[in-house]
Amino acid sequence: MIETERLLVREFRVADARDLYEYLSDETTYRFEPGRPIGQNEALALAEERSKGSSFLAVELKAEGRMIGHLYWSREEPTEFLAWEIGYIFNRKYHGKGYCTEAVKALIDDRITRPEVHRINAYCSPENIASWRVLEKAGMKREGYFRKKGFFRRDGNGMPLWFDCYAYGILAGE
Repeated sequence: MIETERLLVREFRVADARDLYEYLSDETTYRFEPGRPIGQNEALALAEERSKGSSFLAVELKAEGRMIGHLYWSREEPTEFLAWEIGYIFNRKYHGKGYCTEAVKALIDDRITRPEVHRINAYCSPENIASWRVLEKAGMKREGYFRKKGFFRRDGNGMPLWFDCYAYGILAGE
């Protein structure tokens, strides 16, 4: 667990399903993310799955005792490069208050000094200004711009809707 002034970054709990449902059932969550709004049963299954793994961390607002978002933390391949990816999704009711930046910075600060971490990477849409501002405030540097890097959705004819992407990184010792 990582504690900041206002937040706890901790393992997922099955009891987080209600809070997870609140923001993953919101269609606006998926503007820059893959997936689609989920139902309560899916949220419960997802919270249960995440409570057994280590790739997702819950972000709890201490003052309210509830999860307001989550962080993604995963090792990239090849593992000998010691590179990790960080990502995040937060409940839009808590946007614009600095919670995401606080959580991302806390996780980076906690992990960047570990011997198995040489660099941390993050990716976001150039259109997602709030997201790339979070990464920059957390100390990451914009390292690249990828044109039509991937897609999450398809058009009516089944053709991919490609998106551009900023790449961010931070190295151990920075």
